[in-house]
Amino acid sequence: MSNKVELETVYYETVADGVVMLTLNRPESGNGVVPEMARDLLSTFAVLESDMRVRVLIITGAGKQFCAGADLNGFKHFLEQRLQIEHEPYNARVLFPVTQRLVTCRLPIIAAINGGATAGGFDFALACDMRVASKKARMGETYIKLGLNPGNGGSYFLPRLIGSGLAAELAFTGDLIDAERALSMGLVNRVVEHEQLIPATVELAARIAKYSRLALEATKHQLRQSWHMDLISSMNTSFWGAAALYHGADLPEGVDAALEKREPEYNRLDKESDS
Repeated sequence: MSNKVELETVYYETVADGVVMLTLNRPESGNGVVPEMARDLLSTFAVLESDMRVRVLIITGAGKQFCAGADLNGFKHFLEQRLQIEHEPYNARVLFPVTQRLVTCRLPIIAAINGGATAGGFDFALACDMRVASKKARMGETYIKLGLNPGNGGSYFLPRLIGSGLAAELAFTGDLIDAERALSMGLVNRVVEHEQLIPATVELAARIAKYSRLALEATKHQLRQSWHMDLISSMNTSFWGAAALYHGADLPEGVDAALEKREPEYNRLDKESDS
């Protein structure tokens, strides 16, 4: 993979061994999502997911905002086409597929929230596996201020992350909260100084990326599936997921490394399999 790949509305680059950072690149519109960005994001997920050298993905925004959700100019144009609204909400065309891929992508995904994350952009961050926020970040489920209900997964993610009461507060008020409040709620994993956002997120991602890609995939799948399961079903899914790992090279390497009191060398195994 080349160090930097630029598409029309996003770019991505390798920032550490096994770690790729994807940047939303429409800063003039607060990284508002248009159909072209949705297309670029979906194609990027497919490329990175298929590259076994990639183990962790970071998503951030260019400029001062993480993501403002749907581009309001595009949304306004859509609203002017009144007949379409009866058949298809705007989110179904632009935002929904991206949110779904954030969840189903086999790679662990960390949102590096560098600034404003509102409405659908906030929901993008919630759909990621982890979130690191700059002290300059502000975020909120701001649909209500436009006369809308949460439309990109917020009503699904928020109650699971912070409980129904706090989810209702954010959805009904549309309030923007700062990074420290988000941390106290459990919405973000950690808060760092603004200039340390990318280094700190890369460091976290690199710690994760040293592990087996297949084990990371199985872990993400298990965590996501368990949201919908009882204990026994979750344990059975976990058991069969582990059984599939028995046939690969990573598990024996991990066991040998533990017995030999050394760090496992999964990167070496990847390179050998590519040669």
